[in-house]
Amino acid sequence: MKIVRCSNESQPMPFWGIIEGDDVVGLRGAPFESIQPSGVRVSLSDVTLLAPCEPSKIVAGGANYRSHLAELGLPIPKHPMFFLKAPNTLIGHGQLVEHTEQTSQLEFEAELAIVLKKPLRKASPQEAKAAIFGYTCANDVTARDIQFRDNSLMHMPHAKSFDTFCPVGPWIETDIADPSQLAISSMLNGSVEQISSTSDMIFPVEEMISYFSHIMTLLPGDLILTGTPTTSGSLSVDDQIEITIEGIGTLSNKVVASVTA
Repeated sequence: MKIVRCSNESQPMPFWGIIEGDDVVGLRGAPFESIQPSGVRVSLSDVTLLAPCEPSKIVAGGANYRSHLAELGLPIPKHPMFFLKAPNTLIGHGQLVEHTEQTSQLEFEAELAIVLKKPLRKASPQEAKAAIFGYTCANDVTARDIQFRDNSLMHMPHAKSFDTFCPVGPWIETDIADPSQLAISSMLNGSVEQISSTSDMIFPVEEMISYFSHIMTLLPGDLILTGTPTTSGSLSVDDQIEITIEGIGTLSNKVVASVTA
């Protein structure tokens, strides 16, 4: 089942829906507790796809692919590593990534993302797995020069939290049997940049969620990023970046110059 958040000319307020063929069937409220059709049916081609969740927080796992750490010459961590990315970064499929004037080294990162459907606090991996609503594609856009400014990782939130720096979508796929065996790739202007598999992850998704839940209470709709598989590339104005994950789909966004106000 593919769940979207979207809007259109007749319904400018965002609404949830299920994709059925070439249509979106509207839902009554968020789908995390129950799926209740609203009676609205619109063509998928007539809607704007928005970020498919409204998280209270974005917990971004990092250093979670063996091949990526090998490239960087870094050791395998003993515990999941993460940072928080501000919710204002969220945009949906087809929306525009703004290239802030504060960076000269904007980069993309293809990532599998998880959307939760229930609260979690100090959860076991089994409880964490049961709380997963579905999966989506994410692009952890990063101002890399800011990230390493002053030779300090204290600038990580600054580098990761500009408006539009977390494209997510195009939808939430709820029917993923095994998230540890998915092909994941990125394509920049039609050229493959990253290609890997989630089988290269160090920490499985349920272990990551469990670990994070022992630090902070996770809520329905919260978004968990799981790290990027290989060294990523740079983004420039007018670039088209696509993130594709097996069983989910392709998230596509264009880069534009940052607005001045």
